[in-house]
Amino acid sequence: MVNENRKLSPEQLEEILGILKDRFETNMNRHEGLEWAKVQAKLEANTEKMWSLNEMEATGGEPDVGGYDKKTDEYIFYDCSAESPKGRRSVCYDHEALESRKKHPPENSAIGMATAMGVELLTEEQYRELQILGNFDMKTSSWVQTPANIRKLGGAIFCDRRYDTVFMYHNGADSYYAARGFRGSLRV
Repeated sequence: MVNENRKLSPEQLEEILGILKDRFETNMNRHEGLEWAKVQAKLEANTEKMWSLNEMEATGGEPDVGGYDKKTDEYIFYDCSAESPKGRRSVCYDHEALESRKKHPPENSAIGMATAMGVELLTEEQYRELQILGNFDMKTSSWVQTPANIRKLGGAIFCDRRYDTVFMYHNGADSYYAARGFRGSLRV
């Protein structure tokens, strides 16, 4: 079901394609062996995904191709901003955590925003794969998908990179900090 509000104008499509192409060509180390022409053809055949990429860009994520899944013939875009995207910080983990917060609730949750954008929060494994492509979250941290058993007990997990090492931590799912957001992934 495609939401009519999730369509970009031809000008917006051209603009985001240009941004993605420039970023792709500037950061070839993230996707060695992949060709922009093939990525662009896939994007042009899936314009509904372009809306999500535009949302990733608009919130500071700087999406770029971080992988290719041969089994599904899909390119995998990740938020590649140096720090957790600015437009997605100060959020708790999910809607349940947001609702449980009686005093000073944040404006949104990571899961809520990701769903609205049409992207997935990174898993811990994807977060670690992303860190192979560069040094991300050296000053910030990012919520990642939390296993159900941890979430059921009120917790959520997040990751960051410090001391040239990727760390995974826990926090109450209702917590939020100015330096914590989330990174998304999108398959096209």
